[in-house]
Amino acid sequence: MSQKILLVGTGTMAQEYAKVLLADKIPFDAVGRGSDKASAFAEITGVLPHAGGLKPWIAAQKTIPAAAIIAVDVPNLAQASLELIDRGVRRLLVEKPAGLNEEEVRRLSAAAGKAEAGVYVAYNRRYYASTRRAREIIAEDGGARSCHFDFTEWSAKIARTKHPPAVKEQWFFVNSTHVADLAFFLSGDPKTLHSQTSGSLPWHPAASIFTGSGLTQSAALFSYQANWEAPGRWGVEITTRKRRLILRPLEELYIHNEGSLTPEKAALDDADDKCFKPGLRRQLRAFLDGRDDGLLPIEDHLRRTREIFRPMVYPRAVRETAPSP
Repeated sequence: MSQKILLVGTGTMAQEYAKVLLADKIPFDAVGRGSDKASAFAEITGVLPHAGGLKPWIAAQKTIPAAAIIAVDVPNLAQASLELIDRGVRRLLVEKPAGLNEEEVRRLSAAAGKAEAGVYVAYNRRYYASTRRAREIIAEDGGARSCHFDFTEWSAKIARTKHPPAVKEQWFFVNSTHVADLAFFLSGDPKTLHSQTSGSLPWHPAASIFTGSGLTQSAALFSYQANWEAPGRWGVEITTRKRRLILRPLEELYIHNEGSLTPEKAALDDADDKCFKPGLRRQLRAFLDGRDDGLLPIEDHLRRTREIFRPMVYPRAVRETAPSP
């Protein structure tokens, strides 16, 4: 795509997108809200954004780009996307999780469907070099046989951040779904899901310890756990008939071959992941080129939010509406 696109946001994530756009010589307009972030954006990228907010900018334009990247803070993701759809933008890449909660995602999905707009949720870990290589191996070995993942968060660090309480209360949806999305992207979405939670934190009262298991649509057994009251880190493990694939950290891939006691670090084609925020360049190229392989449509994100992500945090509230076998 050589036509100009719109980048909404001037914060850290928007700056990462701008670096890729500049490197690939993709023309873009950047629109932000606060003057401080706009100044930082200009200093880091060399591009002077339009400050003052999206709505005034839209009102002042006769025409706007047909495609947009939405990289604003979480509470404003859905509203910014809705405003652009209403103005006629028909292709949007929205930073995860595309809304603060399930209701905002539902509204965005409904608007996208009504306008026949292609709205995609940006889970960039799907485009890591480690993920690509893991998918190749899984296909070579005949598919995933089992999966385990851990989305433990560093609670003390999160508690000290300046994120609004409403964002912290939704932290699993806002942040931990990176891991759950990746695990199911590799092993298949759940066909059945059984989940349990316990504990709570002042900033995340719903739960602090999570565990669950089930069967994916591709017949792989899966399990997960996370304890936000204990040390730990994100990780995903996939087993095939021949190998165990370990992504811990997610940017790296370790392969445990049959008959060996020691996993070996895989060589990866990860030049892009080292030059830019990992996964971002390939994700953006897929979006701009119209190649939706790996991109998550908003309607699928809504289904996963309702059938997978919500039950992982609120198992008792959804026991009667869990995914059907």
